[in-house]
Amino acid sequence: MSVKTVATKPIEGQKPGTSGLRKKTKVFMQPGYLENYVQAIIEGVGGFAGKTVVIGGDGRFFNDTAIQVIIKMAAANGAAHLVIGQNGLFSTPAASNVIRKRGAFGGIILSASHNPGGEDGDFGIKFNGSNGGPAPENVTDLIFAATKSISAYKIVEAPDVDLGKLGTSKVGETVIEIVDPVVDYVALMETLFDFDKIAAMFKAGFTLRFDAMHAATGPYAKAILEGRLGAKPGSVVNAVPLPDFGGGHPDPNPIYAKELYDYMASPNGPDFGAASDGDGDRNIVIGRGAVVTPSDSLALLAANAHLAKGYSKGLAGVARSMPTSGAVDRVAAKKGLACYETPTGWKFFGNLLDDGKVTLCGEESAGTGSDHVREKDGLWAVLLWLNILAVRGESLKAIQDSHWAEYGRMFYTRHDYEAVETAAAEGLVNRLRDMLPTLPGTKVGDLVVESADDFAYNDPVDGSVTKKQGLRILFKGGERVVFRLSGTGTEGATLRVYLESFEADPAKHGLDAQVALAKVITAADTLAEIKARTGRTAPDVIT
Repeated sequence: MSVKTVATKPIEGQKPGTSGLRKKTKVFMQPGYLENYVQAIIEGVGGFAGKTVVIGGDGRFFNDTAIQVIIKMAAANGAAHLVIGQNGLFSTPAASNVIRKRGAFGGIILSASHNPGGEDGDFGIKFNGSNGGPAPENVTDLIFAATKSISAYKIVEAPDVDLGKLGTSKVGETVIEIVDPVVDYVALMETLFDFDKIAAMFKAGFTLRFDAMHAATGPYAKAILEGRLGAKPGSVVNAVPLPDFGGGHPDPNPIYAKELYDYMASPNGPDFGAASDGDGDRNIVIGRGAVVTPSDSLALLAANAHLAKGYSKGLAGVARSMPTSGAVDRVAAKKGLACYETPTGWKFFGNLLDDGKVTLCGEESAGTGSDHVREKDGLWAVLLWLNILAVRGESLKAIQDSHWAEYGRMFYTRHDYEAVETAAAEGLVNRLRDMLPTLPGTKVGDLVVESADDFAYNDPVDGSVTKKQGLRILFKGGERVVFRLSGTGTEGATLRVYLESFEADPAKHGLDAQVALAKVITAADTLAEIKARTGRTAPDVIT
């Protein structure tokens, strides 16, 4: 094996965000771009010499090519053992599980999550640590520092590895192990859920549609839902992962999963519908006559998790990201559970999970998970819902209605303004940030501001402080608006506006969320001058 040391220089803009580095696919395809960042990862985490590293991705365009480069670079940097999903595929939660099960040093996961794929789409790469979770900020800071000082990268000259052939081979002294990406994940799910009870529900006539959106979850859903649990063949649709996700956008929201939403609303719709995203870590669930928001789903799962065998002893605590609605807080208060509010980004849940402070956590952007891995997990959430439905013997709508009757309904929505000109978006947020101290007591339409701040998080485990995580405005009636610029896009900026209002009166629980939140929506636009500053007359996506 011949190791080459290739001279290079820093590339501007290789700064990882909360989900690693995401750029347009063609940016990663530039000569040396991927290599630079992979070498920065290796150096930023202290090297791969003698280490076991898990590698896989969501199957999007350039995934297989990138993995061949990573294999050769990992070998050149002395890695002892690489565990790679067959055909380069691993859902993100499945990769987290394998890292933990193998006691690996960490993993390189290739995905841009819910962003579109294809040569003209997006690509991403991130490093997950030995706990299976996204690298913490101190590690991503070291990776970024390496991108600014890099002068060379190492790579071996060797034939490509056959990613489709299960078994072991070698590149130099590095063992390459190609594994079935599904088997370990199925085994883990069997320890958490009563598969026999769920299977009996399907046998009794329960019907389901799961839209895998031509993304990573397809093989997992086919193996579990149809293969193990006995859902009718064809219940899992769009199950074959495709490099461009079939030309679609692998984001399970009402815009990009419209076909599923429409089918669930039709007279011939099944009892239960669900979908996951590009790398399999997000989820939505729908019942006949009931769409469950991600914030409500977290609250409902927290209230009912004890019905699944993996959580029968109860929850240690719960956590939510700050923009997520306070619905789960009400469950935690009634059940006497600790409830933590963190910044957006799954790595912030990692410390709480590792320290045993929480069992269940979630975020409003369709991500829910537990202490079984250190990533959000879309199919896990669907299985937990199915377990709850099987035990309770009620429809999803009936369960949601009874939950609102007991805890009240937190009306909630998110308005996304995508690809906003960066300067305009930053100007909007900076102006609001400067206004925060003056807002308390201000009347905005029919609402009066009670408090306003820029959310900062004091980590209860390691004492770290994370600032500027979103502008929060709380009104005297309990309504809340949060403004954030998202880091998950690859062009322009995405302005996310989160709006919520609590309603105790059951007679009003059936209102449409946009109607129930009309005053809050008007107040948000008035405060931020969204139309005037972005030129947008309406959000691109409403969830």
